[in-house]
Amino acid sequence: QVQLVESGGGLVQAGGSLRLSCAASGRTASTYAMGWFRQAPGKEREFVASISWTGTDTYYPDSKKSRFTIFRDGAKNTVYLQMNNLKSEDTAVYYCTAQFRGRADIFRPAYWGQGTQVTVSS
Repeated sequence: QVQLVESGGGLVQAGGSLRLSCAASGRTASTYAMGWFRQAPGKEREFVASISWTGTDTYYPDSKKSRFTIFRDGAKNTVYLQMNNLKSEDTAVYYCTAQFRGRADIFRPAYWGQGTQVTVSS
């Protein structure tokens, strides 16, 4: 199993940047593909980005490619989501997720963090 703890959320003005972090812990934490989902009030949960357990592959929906970057620090078992040029519609709770030995392009996480709130003011 793996435990996920997100951090880095907060309030930011439109056009600004924010970096979310997710620390994974557990004996086999380094062997999990990791990713981010988000959910805004009244909306369905939305996939944001994922990265393979090896860290070599990433995947984004087309709508996120230009402004969001996912990367990981293997030594720290931490994954990051860099978000640039934030817009009010990016306001949501962001969840860190993980899948054992998963791929970035076929990402079906079984583990979820508690979420961190991101609020973008216009």
